[in-house]
Amino acid sequence: MTFHWLVTGAAILVAIGAYLKARRLAKRLDRLTESYWELRYEQGQLRARVNRLDADPSAAGAPGAEMPPMAGGTTAFVPLSSLKR
Repeated sequence: MTFHWLVTGAAILVAIGAYLKARRLAKRLDRLTESYWELRYEQGQLRARVNRLDADPSAAGAPGAEMPPMAGGTTAFVPLSSLKR
């Protein structure tokens, strides 16, 4: 009978250890996921800044280089059927 209690106690200790390890890993995964999305956001911001600098030659330090004015306005939906004609 004592052997059964020892096995039960060991199983409970192993279960508690596994539960604690799973909680630590879940917290770490949350931190890594948050860091990933922060880095993705920062990368998008930096890409937008680089694109603005590439589009503006005066900000990029190219003296005398002029680009044609960019067409401003709205974007519109163009159906594929009109492009096939």
